[in-house]
Amino acid sequence: MFVWDDAKKTKMVSVEDSLPGRDTPVLPDPKPHTVLGTDLLAEPGEGQEIIYLASGCFWGAEKLAWELGADSTAVGYMGGFTPNPTYEEVCTGLTGHAETVRVLYTPEKLPTAKLLQAFFESHDPTSLNKQGGDIGTQYRSAIFTTTQEQEDTAHQMIRAYQDKLTQAGHGQIVTEVTSVLKSGPFFLAEDEHQQYLQKNPGGYQCHARTGIACPLPSSGPLAE
Repeated sequence: MFVWDDAKKTKMVSVEDSLPGRDTPVLPDPKPHTVLGTDLLAEPGEGQEIIYLASGCFWGAEKLAWELGADSTAVGYMGGFTPNPTYEEVCTGLTGHAETVRVLYTPEKLPTAKLLQAFFESHDPTSLNKQGGDIGTQYRSAIFTTTQEQEDTAHQMIRAYQDKLTQAGHGQIVTEVTSVLKSGPFFLAEDEHQQYLQKNPGGYQCHARTGIACPLPSSGPLAE
């Protein structure tokens, strides 16, 4: 991914200063998921849910989700102002979007808490608008929820994880938890970014992590 040292990119752009974007998607005819064979924008069926997770570079984050057992995944941009932004536009910091993974999953098979545990442990949720050398609001930590249960679980886990992080000398969790009703739509990223690490084995992955286990609700940390 790109590395930015411009301090302006760590400040959220205003809607007035954001880029205009376009009416047409940058990926109008997405191909099936190259690993799972599913529709990238498949709608939830019986027993399925969608959640949107932003944890820095979306390449590694997407791979983690499909390896955990998600039914479908896709990468894109969310939480900003510019309609149908390009990757290059998002990288300017002038769209307001975060690099985000759309996760379609079956909670009975992959519980929301297990998915969020992996989310929290796979990046540094105390790092504001950056992950390692990836600097800018596009790399911010965020959870965009589609159900009240997802939102409640996220807040519960943040409280428990904060206790563990504080004990270990880390700062405050800065992860945003926002309903999709407030965050705005998810826009698919370009084809080359979809399942990037399957197409490019050994490609870049951000590994900025706290190294502290995130407790599961009512059950303590996941056993190693």
